[in-house]
This record gives sequence, C-alpha cells and structure tokens, in this order.
Amino acid sequence: MNVFLAFLLAYLLGSIPSAVWLGMWLHGIDVREHGSKNAGATNSFRVLGKRTGIMVLVLDVSKGVLSMMVCMLLLKQTESMIYQMVSAGICVLGHVFPVFAGFRGGKGVATSLGVFLGLNPLTALTCILVFLLVFMATRYVSLSSITAAFLLPFISFFIYHQEAIEVIYFNIILSLIVILAHHKNIKRLIAGEEQRMNFNGSKM
Repeated sequence: MNVFLAFLLAYLLGSIPSAVWLGMWLHGIDVREHGSKNAGATNSFRVLGKRTGIMVLVLDVSKGVLSMMVCMLLLKQTESMIYQMVSAGICVLGHVFPVFAGFRGGKGVATSLGVFLGLNPLTALTCILVFLLVFMATRYVSLSSITAAFLLPFISFFIYHQEAIEVIYFNIILSLIVILAHHKNIKRLIAGEEQRMNFNGSKM
C-alpha cells in the first residue's frame, strides 16, 4: 500500500504545472501558447521573465527532491533505493504528462535534476557543470540539457562507479525520457532554427 501511495504522490507532485499556474496567476498567460509552447523553466524565462522563470525552475527542481523525500518517508530504508528510482521516473513522467494540465507539460530537465539531487547529489552537480559549460559555449539551453542527459549514465558509471544494474537501467531510462522530450528541439538544432537564450531581453 505504501509503495502505491509513494508512486501516486510522485506522479501528482510531478504533475504540478508550475509554469502554467504561475503564468496564469501572475501574468494571465498560458505559457504553452507562447514562445516554444513548452511548459518548462526555459520558456518561462523567455515568455514570463527572469523572476517568474526562476520561480518555475526552483519549483520544478523541488518537485523532484520532494518526491524522493516522500518515498523515503513512506518506505523502509531497506526498500527505499529501488523504489526511489521508480518514484523518480514516475515524477519526471508526471512533469512531462501532467494530469493537472491536460497532459501537456515540460521536458523534465529541472525535475530530473531534482530527483538526482535527492538520489545522488554528486552526479547531479556534475551534470549541472556539463550543462553550464555547454550553455556558456553555445547559449542553447536545449543542447545543454540534451548533452547533460546523454552523459548522465556515463558520469554515473565511469566517474562515480555506480555499477548496480538497476542504477544503470534507471540512468539510461531517465536520460532517454529527457532526450526524447527534446525531439522538436533536436529537429530545430539540425535545421539551424533553434533559439539561443538571451537573458538581456527577458522581462523582470
């Protein structure tokens, strides 16, 4: 029963559409109808401004962390690791397909960061470093996210020696979820049509 409850709460937490709700409450805007039409932090920065974008980012990361905390509280310590990984994947899927926003959500990058901060802070921080390096070089948030997601399983295995088979599978699955959620961005990158992030023009 506790396992089912942990998974349900993970999905419901992931389904909280921070970008959609904050956009509507603070600006009267459905962020999914503007910019890239994505309900995530990057589009929130572009459409809603820096302040709201930061709020969306913090909330989306927090959903992932909180889902891990809930799982640990509901389950015994001896059970929690494998179920945390499943809960993490469900939370990210909730963000991508949120029940509270017509199953039209974001790409799961910030929420994936949150679950990894809960599961393995060192892996998460290394992925943040990869993201920042690629972003500083290119100014493409999508390319930075895709690169960090692609390298996640390799960072976990080769740098931090997380060799348990369930961890390897989890990292690969989570990486694929994030990369596949960026399929439109990948097409735009190949076509040379992807927008670069310009903070100077963002609203406050």
